[in-house]
Amino acid sequence: MNTGKVRFAVVGCGGISASHFQGINETEEAELVAVCDANEQRAEETAAKYGVRAYTRLEVLLAQPDIDAVCICTPSGLHAEQTIMAAAAGKHVVCEKPMAIVLEDVEQMIEACSQAGVKLTTIFPRRMSPAAVFVKKLIDEGRLGRLSLCSGYVKFYRNQAYYDSAGWRGTWAMDGGGAMMNQGIHTVDLLQWLAGPVESLKGFARNVLRDIEVEDTAVTALQFCNGALGTLEATTTAYKQPDHQIIIHGDLGTVVLTGDQITTLEVMGEPIEIPDFPPFQVIPDGHRMQIRDMSRAILENREPQVTGEDGRHSLEIILGTYESHRSHREIHFRNPVQQA
Repeated sequence: MNTGKVRFAVVGCGGISASHFQGINETEEAELVAVCDANEQRAEETAAKYGVRAYTRLEVLLAQPDIDAVCICTPSGLHAEQTIMAAAAGKHVVCEKPMAIVLEDVEQMIEACSQAGVKLTTIFPRRMSPAAVFVKKLIDEGRLGRLSLCSGYVKFYRNQAYYDSAGWRGTWAMDGGGAMMNQGIHTVDLLQWLAGPVESLKGFARNVLRDIEVEDTAVTALQFCNGALGTLEATTTAYKQPDHQIIIHGDLGTVVLTGDQITTLEVMGEPIEIPDFPPFQVIPDGHRMQIRDMSRAILENREPQVTGEDGRHSLEIILGTYESHRSHREIHFRNPVQQA
């Protein structure tokens, strides 16, 4: 294993970048060396705060030989182009969710990184939750039996001012979708990671309350490859609702994840004790764990825990929901990803 550090740059200095800065600075195997933002003042202020170099043009940053990897923290509609540029420059990529807003772009991102021999990970920090990892192990070991009904619910509140605060929010061109794409993607990913890939779906997605291009509410009926059925509900109009919830039923048991905690675990036969998990907050803990894993993956020359391929099927489900709503038909997936 290389004993050096992975030298990172962060592209896009908006809100989510703070989790990447913290994750890099708290990772022994990583070092922050530069930031890039089209807004020169923001780039300079961020660089001064962290004691690193500032750039306003991505192509200039990518030409720097002392940068090994970049974190893409820009609006979703820019992820594909910037990831492909980074790969062409020989830089490893940590890409915020969603990887892209068009499935073909995701495939091009994966191909570009593969051809360039660089690693690609997408941010799905809820997979890092000790509770989620424990539930995944229970399901894989068959402790819940054959799965029957597997559903996810993500109900947040975002008022009109939230969408009006940035021109890209709530637009098809830059946000790529609404409640399901932006807020709901973590729950979509976690559900399909736990319950298995989705074979087909039928969905509804529209702006019920907010004055935006994209949906503020979506409901999707799912058929999983393993025969189970399920639903996804996502909204940004639910005032003072709890964090996301995933409910999985099998013929031998039931488990409920609320936020990043197991709130129900009932199985037939010998009871399963829920471990005393260490404290976990999806932000910033999940980001830090993924950045640390990516750093080690680069140094050890292995794949990261969450690969670019892992980001594909979640996006398929979301885009399939939109297509189903527009076309009023069931959407079938030809080659759903297989569980590890």
